[in-house]
Amino acid sequence: MARIELRDVTKRWGSYYAVEHLDLTIEDNAFVTLLGPSGCGKTTTLRMIAGLETPTEGRITIDGVPMFDSEMGINVPPNKRRVGFLFQNYALWPNMTVFQNIAFGLSNINESGAAVNDAGEVVRDETGKAPARKLTKEEIKRAVDRVSAIVKIGQFMDRYPSELSGGQQQRVAIARTLAPGPRVLFMDEPLSNLDAKLRLEMRSELQRLHLSTGSTFVYVTHDQMEAMTLATRICLIDNGVLQQYDEPLTVYNKPNNLFVADFVGNPAVNFIEASGTQDGNGALNLSILEDHKASFLPNGGLKIADWYAQDDKAQAEIKAKRDERAKQPGYVEKTNKDTVFNYNIARVVDNEEKRPAPTRQDFVLGVRPEFIKIDDSGAIEGEVFSAMPTGMETTVKIRVGNFLLTAVVFGGVVYKIGQKVRLSFSGDNIMLFSRENGRMIGNGTIQL
Repeated sequence: MARIELRDVTKRWGSYYAVEHLDLTIEDNAFVTLLGPSGCGKTTTLRMIAGLETPTEGRITIDGVPMFDSEMGINVPPNKRRVGFLFQNYALWPNMTVFQNIAFGLSNINESGAAVNDAGEVVRDETGKAPARKLTKEEIKRAVDRVSAIVKIGQFMDRYPSELSGGQQQRVAIARTLAPGPRVLFMDEPLSNLDAKLRLEMRSELQRLHLSTGSTFVYVTHDQMEAMTLATRICLIDNGVLQQYDEPLTVYNKPNNLFVADFVGNPAVNFIEASGTQDGNGALNLSILEDHKASFLPNGGLKIADWYAQDDKAQAEIKAKRDERAKQPGYVEKTNKDTVFNYNIARVVDNEEKRPAPTRQDFVLGVRPEFIKIDDSGAIEGEVFSAMPTGMETTVKIRVGNFLLTAVVFGGVVYKIGQKVRLSFSGDNIMLFSRENGRMIGNGTIQL
């Protein structure tokens, strides 16, 4: 129903950049989650697309029609963009029944005040225009019945919000948003007020709702589990800058940098610092966990020197573009500077000292907990530091010297604190990052 394009969109207050030169394409009928920590710019991005926030510069189009263009002086108001907005606060009228709450917006006008048919489509005349008029009571009832059936609240039409559970109130809010037939549905952390079990149920309902409506969904959350389970694509933002825009499993398995790897995944990824060089056979011979030797074998025969050469070229182009912007009239330097992500190495005792700047022989390995295998043939000896069974799986923290590694073991295995175990790394999705710049070099396997 709607394809959204953002080109060079920026929002700043003074020299603070909430969103910086964002390029983003949201395809028709996509379910995109805007993900990131508090204050990263995700809600600001959502509000700019919806028309609730005015960008400082850039261009936003919906289905090719400009909604905002700083150069052309276009800024279409929210009520003309035919979009729906679902807030964290349900914002239901307490003195109105469910029917009245859903019908409230329809009692004024929909897009151009036109009539809608049973499918929720605007009725147009022979010229293709939607004649402006208010909806009749029959049309309003038909629209309310349609959306209440979609979200399964038809039996609550005569109840008041105070007589409904939190999940039922959320369904009413969704129905009210869907009633005018918006081509885009914006949601700003709509499930955060619900308990954990109800949130899980509502995620399932939102997936079904997306399929049944055919609308484009844009969803803001700081919960990476919501992003992973709901989205067709995740847009991960930090400090106003787009970090990655990909399908959920791509973000999980092939993160662009240390920040993305750390933010996505529960339990969190294990970061292991490593140093070494690549030999003539392509193996990166590393020293890890203080006194252990390992070989990292990149997938596809990747050459580390070639990767750095390509990365240097790409970064030079980015810098040139940034320098060109700095020459433009009205340029304002960003005060909230971008820095390399300060990743965490889990230790028993935090004794990290100031170290020299990393070189191109310094790396960070990213190992997801499911890729740490506990078995008697493992090459590294460790000790169980903690074990947290949840039924189908157990999260185990293993002490190796002063380092702590997190593993996920599936099945009803019981571990005792202090128990000696041996471990190894499995799979070909171990991640290798440059410690110098924090960017991902590639995936591969580890041999100990």
